[in-house]
Amino acid sequence: MSNAKIIDGKAFAAKLREDITGEVAKLKAEHGIVPGLAVVLVGEDPASQVYVRNKGKQTIECGMNSYEHKLPAATKQEDLIALITQLNNDPKVHGILCQLPVPKHIDENAVLAAIDPAKDVDGFHIINAGALATGGDGIAPCTPYGCLMLLKDTLGDLSGKRAVVVGRSNIVGKPMAQLLLKENCTVTIAHSRTRDLEEEVRRADIVIAAVGRPNMIKGDWIGKGATVIDVGINRIEGENGKMKLVGDVDFASAVDVAGAITPVPGGVGPMTIACLLNNTLIAACRANGLEAPNLGFDR
Repeated sequence: MSNAKIIDGKAFAAKLREDITGEVAKLKAEHGIVPGLAVVLVGEDPASQVYVRNKGKQTIECGMNSYEHKLPAATKQEDLIALITQLNNDPKVHGILCQLPVPKHIDENAVLAAIDPAKDVDGFHIINAGALATGGDGIAPCTPYGCLMLLKDTLGDLSGKRAVVVGRSNIVGKPMAQLLLKENCTVTIAHSRTRDLEEEVRRADIVIAAVGRPNMIKGDWIGKGATVIDVGINRIEGENGKMKLVGDVDFASAVDVAGAITPVPGGVGPMTIACLLNNTLIAACRANGLEAPNLGFDR
C-alpha cells in the first residue's frame, strides 16, 4: 500500500484559476482594465491546435480578452515578426505567446526575441531568463512556476532542501533550478551525461523529472520520503495497443517510496495554462503601475 501523498495539480490549478478570475473582476471594476492574452499559432500541428483552443477557452473563462492569430504554415518569418510587433504596440494586449514549435523555415529564437519582454508571458525571452538567473523581477516560465507552487503547497519552506532537476532544457530544467535556488535549495542539475544519475537522484529531498523519457526514473532511485514532481508527458502503447500517458518517473514503483508525488496526467500539466493566465494578470498589473497579486503562494 502506498504511503505517498498524491499531489493534485488539477485541483490546485482550478483554485488558482478561480483566484485569477476574482482578481480580473476586481481589476475591471476598480481600474477599468481587462487583461488581454494574444496567442499566435503558425501551421496546423494537431497538438498545438488543442493547446491553443484550451488556452483561449480558459482565458475567456477567467474574464480576460483572448486574441487568437492563426497563420498558415508557409507564413514568412518577417510577416510573423511584423504581427508580433503590432501586438507589442497594442495596449489592449498584455501577454503574447507564439505557440511552439514553429515551422522549420522560421528561426524560433528570432521570434522569441521579437516579443516585448514585459508581454512575454511564456517567460522565454532572454531578458526574462536573465532576470530569473540574477534574482531580478522578470516573468518566470509557466511550467517551472507551476511546479514551484505545488512544491511550496506540499512542503512549505523549501530552504536548505537538496533538489535534483533531471533535465537541462531552457523551458523547464534551467529555470526550475533558478527558482529553487531563489528558495534557498541546494540544487543539482542532472542530465544524460551525469555520472551515477541514480545516486544523484537518491540523495535528493526534491526530485524534478523533466527529461521526456517515459518511466526513466525508477522507484529504487528515489530517496525514502522525497517529493517527486514529474513534468514528463509521454505517449506510450499500453495494454491492447491503446495509447496512454505516462511521466518520466515510473509512478507504480515510485509511489511506494516517495513522500509525495505528482501523477501523470493530473499533476503538473494543468498548472501550465493556469500559470500562463497568472503571468498575463501580473503583466497587466505591471503595465498599469499596479501591484500584482501573489497568487498560488498565498495559501
